[in-house]
Amino acid sequence: MGKIDKKREPDKKETLISLRDVCKNYQIGREVIHALDEATLDVKEGEFVSIIGPSGSGKSTLMNIIGCLDIADSGEYILDGIPIEDYTEGELAKIRNQKIGFVFQSFNLISKLTAEENVELPLIYQKVKRAERTRRVEEALKRVKLEKRASHYPTELSGGQQQRVAIARAIATNPSLILADEPTGNLDSVTSKEIMDIFHELHRTGHTIVLITHDNDVAQQAERSIHILDGKITEVRR
Repeated sequence: MGKIDKKREPDKKETLISLRDVCKNYQIGREVIHALDEATLDVKEGEFVSIIGPSGSGKSTLMNIIGCLDIADSGEYILDGIPIEDYTEGELAKIRNQKIGFVFQSFNLISKLTAEENVELPLIYQKVKRAERTRRVEEALKRVKLEKRASHYPTELSGGQQQRVAIARAIATNPSLILADEPTGNLDSVTSKEIMDIFHELHRTGHTIVLITHDNDVAQQAERSIHILDGKITEVRR
């Protein structure tokens, strides 16, 4: 596992995500679905990129591969200088925990844990010491303006507040990448704006963000928009 911690050369630092001719197929009966068809994409450190496409376009498959939740059938994926395709599931789990902060449409909070306990959980998996965990949790909740709701359970929070907790959990580990899957999909327009304002603030402070969405208004708020349809990727020109 030493290769996960390998120091990268300075000239390779600026490209965080590099996909080259990535393919992913699924067999449904006799039909082969090309979920990703020679997808090529680069995302540099500090960029805010949206990936937009309709249902069934391949964007969820792309998210799963970028997030190391799935492996491509062919092609090359390098994340933060690390070639991904030859890793075991255990090694991929470690990469996910160390390098990627996930934000999901359904929040994915644990109902029996308070806001601060939900934010702390990935730090426990990383075996961060208690004092450092406490500091990071407090800082993360403060950044999403929920420090006063730290002891509340998810059922005591609104949808927007639950999504803020999810964002705090994602940033508490200091990940290389924040990967957000339809983060405003379950929220009203006012709350969606509040959540997007948080992403903009995170971007301003140097975070790399890849946001998956079907909403064109949300997608256009990113620096760059990537369109995906029938597994093929094209950059949206503005």
